[in-house]
Amino acid sequence: MGTRLKRLAVYFGGQRLAWALAIIGTLAGALTEPLLAAMLKPLLDQGFTDGTLALWKVPVGIMGLFVVRGLALFAAQYALARIANEGMLALRRTLFDRLLAAEMALFARQSASALANTIVYEVQTGATLLVQAMLGISRDGFTLLALLGYLLYLNWQLTLIVAVVAPGVAWIMKTLSRRLYRLAKSSQQATDALAYVVEENILAHRMVRLHGAQASQAQRFDVLGQQLRQLAIKATISGSAMTPLTQMMAAAALSTVICTALWQSRTLGAAQNDLTVGGFISFITAMLMLITPLRRLADVSSPITRGLAALERGLALLGEAPAETGGTYTPSQAQGPIELHDVGVRFSADQAPALAEVSLVVQPGEVVALVGPSGAGKTTLVNLLPRFLEPTSGQILLHGQPLRDWQLPALRAQFALVSQDVVMLNDSIAANVALGAAVDKARVQASLEAANLWAHVAALPQGMDTAVGHNAAQLSGGQRQRLAIARALYKDAPILILDEATSALDTESERLVQEALQRLMRGRTTLVIAHRLSTIEHANRVVVMERGRIVEQGSHAQLLACGGLYARLQSRPHEARGANG
Repeated sequence: MGTRLKRLAVYFGGQRLAWALAIIGTLAGALTEPLLAAMLKPLLDQGFTDGTLALWKVPVGIMGLFVVRGLALFAAQYALARIANEGMLALRRTLFDRLLAAEMALFARQSASALANTIVYEVQTGATLLVQAMLGISRDGFTLLALLGYLLYLNWQLTLIVAVVAPGVAWIMKTLSRRLYRLAKSSQQATDALAYVVEENILAHRMVRLHGAQASQAQRFDVLGQQLRQLAIKATISGSAMTPLTQMMAAAALSTVICTALWQSRTLGAAQNDLTVGGFISFITAMLMLITPLRRLADVSSPITRGLAALERGLALLGEAPAETGGTYTPSQAQGPIELHDVGVRFSADQAPALAEVSLVVQPGEVVALVGPSGAGKTTLVNLLPRFLEPTSGQILLHGQPLRDWQLPALRAQFALVSQDVVMLNDSIAANVALGAAVDKARVQASLEAANLWAHVAALPQGMDTAVGHNAAQLSGGQRQRLAIARALYKDAPILILDEATSALDTESERLVQEALQRLMRGRTTLVIAHRLSTIEHANRVVVMERGRIVEQGSHAQLLACGGLYARLQSRPHEARGANG
């Protein structure tokens, strides 16, 4: 646990003034606890026995005690709330920054729901539980020490009996804490699995209903929900067992103390026994007051365990998501060709390579169409260029420099992408067009006009400031495609990648998109993944791929005349479809 807390100190340990206020507040609050028991001794011995206690001292003492205690605990809780929220903000920002810069492999290993759950909910839950638990530990720990000190002052022999309880409580907390930690980790995994089922059914809601798969999906949800319920019950049993076990040990110690005190008074007599009636009541009261911090210290093990498990998940994400690395080459704009030399990509050792010994040179300003059956390697090839994927063999050069020598932001500034899977942020149309850059409304309008979308945008109540909603779902397929084209026009990158940009569009939408694409491609090096003849026939060169290899190259007319794979694909165009190539 010490190592885990040390790693978290980077985020939660920087608020030194807040920590000082928290420590002073909890210490002051804890010191007031034995004073309440101590007030009983003079009250009983002097107030009720001989009547020498001044009456005004009673309300002054009680009110003063609770005022100090209330202010101290308020200061401690406020300080720890600051620590929790500042630390949570720092850790969450670090995690989100790492997410933005993480290697692409992270998104293949973890689902979107798991990553979102870790950054948003796990960090908040963990920080809240941990800081609240630390408040409890500091408050109850100091209270326990203060009460034990007072008990030693009253009667050290009886206090030794109380001290015997401590090792037993420590053993119970250690044993059950280990079990709680294992259950907390298992609960995290079960929660991720359950959230993933929900995420899948949200994304695939149309297919689930079309195929009548609601019952089977509900069964999946129920199975995972039952697993999560069982883990929660086990955690509750382990956590709840601490309180009765510690209370039983405290009750045994209390019984022994009372019996010993009675034995002392009967055996030694009043002359030899220094413990007065007021002192004995004060001792018993202080000892009974020990039960509450003992119980809370036993209970605090559960939130600490769950809090650490939640925060560790965030720390684990930092460890397993190394940032992308790049070089230092940063030209303003690439003028040279794209060169692939014997490039290979293999996703796993037991699968056929996605690309095998691919060599290709694309000259500046050239339009190259990539065609081939699904799974041929087309999308894999274009994903290598902005380094969304890394080749397992061979080398790729841009502007005469290997891609690994380029600074990543500079490299990706050279590319614009329009794909069949249009992704829009829940922001205004203008912000989506200018994504990552300052919004110049005149440029945004020009880009929308060139993309054949300005007439629709201008008719909206707020124009380009209209929010598009979740992934621009309120727009039609053709409008979303043209919005993606406007984004590429605004970026004005020298290299354009079109990945099935006109697939699944009706005739009118395709016409408008094709017109916008022709404007977008003008003067740019363009790689086009397409199966429609209207897109392919305008290319300077057609590169035909099959099973991760280039099998044919040439113009549309040349390849048709050769009668090879390209000619067969044009006679059966459905075989060329698929964006997973």
